[in-house]
Amino acid sequence: MEHDFSRGSVGRHIMAQALPLMVAQILQLLYNVVDRIYIGHLPGEDGMALTGIGLVFPIIALISAFTNLFGMGGAPLCSIARGAGETDEAEKIMGNSAVLLFFTSLGLTAVCYLVKRPALYLLGASDLTYPYADTYLSIYLLGTVFFMMGNGMNNFITSQGFPKIAMGTTVLGAVINLILDPVLIFGFHMGIEGAAIATVVAQTVSAIWVLRFLTGKKALLVLKKSCFRLQLRRVKEILALGLSGFIMSATNCIAQVACNAMLSIYGGDLYIGVMAILNSVREIIGMPISGLTSGAQPVLGFNYGAKKYDRIKKGIRFMCIAGAGYTVLAWLVLVVFPKPFLMLFTSNQEMVREGVQGIHIYFAGFVFMLFQFCGQSVFVALGKSKRAVFFSLFRKVVIVLPLTVLLPRLTANGVIGVYLAEPVSNVIGGLACFVTMYLTVYRKLDTE
Repeated sequence: MEHDFSRGSVGRHIMAQALPLMVAQILQLLYNVVDRIYIGHLPGEDGMALTGIGLVFPIIALISAFTNLFGMGGAPLCSIARGAGETDEAEKIMGNSAVLLFFTSLGLTAVCYLVKRPALYLLGASDLTYPYADTYLSIYLLGTVFFMMGNGMNNFITSQGFPKIAMGTTVLGAVINLILDPVLIFGFHMGIEGAAIATVVAQTVSAIWVLRFLTGKKALLVLKKSCFRLQLRRVKEILALGLSGFIMSATNCIAQVACNAMLSIYGGDLYIGVMAILNSVREIIGMPISGLTSGAQPVLGFNYGAKKYDRIKKGIRFMCIAGAGYTVLAWLVLVVFPKPFLMLFTSNQEMVREGVQGIHIYFAGFVFMLFQFCGQSVFVALGKSKRAVFFSLFRKVVIVLPLTVLLPRLTANGVIGVYLAEPVSNVIGGLACFVTMYLTVYRKLDTE
């Protein structure tokens, strides 16, 4: 019954999936931001090392986009097939996703090394910050295959109803990174090189953990050689459903490029560093929502495959109510106590001072982000790929990018204009996505 989501309390199933995922994603957050925390406090760097790492964010977001394309594209299909009792098909979907992740990771590594220098300058690097960004990225790219295989295939552990095992993937990587970072950065005086090496080692061990479980005896669906043969129909389905997650990550990359470009014009290196901190804070407070909606997806997808439509509606209601309570509380804490979040990443008082204003503006529409997450999660979980893709594009490409370019020209302070693009897009994009989900999916489940 633990792995049969068509029986028992829907809310309990969602939380049973979501809580380990929340813990895992919080640890994943530590995994991601611990480098920035240590680098931000390196003596004598005056925040420029942190700015250098911030310049690498769009490239990391691009790698994450391809990971989501195949991992988040295959896992919901796997849940639907498992709910319909089609175990063989579920295993073939998982095998096809693994092959796509592996070969794409090799291609991305090669391309990123080839275009590294012009890409970093395009992303806003100056002669002062380029050496930091180049050093970190050159080492980080060595772990691309491990990052993509570990994170992408971990979705299939969750889709089988093993959230604690999936959490273990992140726990393992986070602990290794947390231990190695101070040892290499400060103990061996390796600075930014040590941070990158620690990350690659952690990614490697996490990938081994994931693949060992999926090829072992405890998995309900086993990753095996006979399922590696790509079939065009399955690849199309994986790409169609994964395109939503891909676009969300890829457009984050594009939006970050636009932000850095505008900030370099209206603010300079200091404000690019502040934006790196704001993005890190967004990751911190956004993780529980991501965990909740990710935990709901296998439950909703399983019940959709089992044709339990009343349970899907209960799951959607539970996800929205729980998410609303959290986002309101998190926003209040962030607005009232912004400095502790900022000082976590830097001891530069000028960055902290400018960051307080940035937090108040940048997170003004945070509550509305919930509507985007909930709407997207329902579309993805139920295989509504076209709608999921549309709203991924709508928020970032149609709203964020134009506003990032236009608002700095329309405001007295161009930096404030850059910050404003985020809350405006959260309100418009979030409400549009949620209302569409309600009208085209939620209300029609009874008739199905």
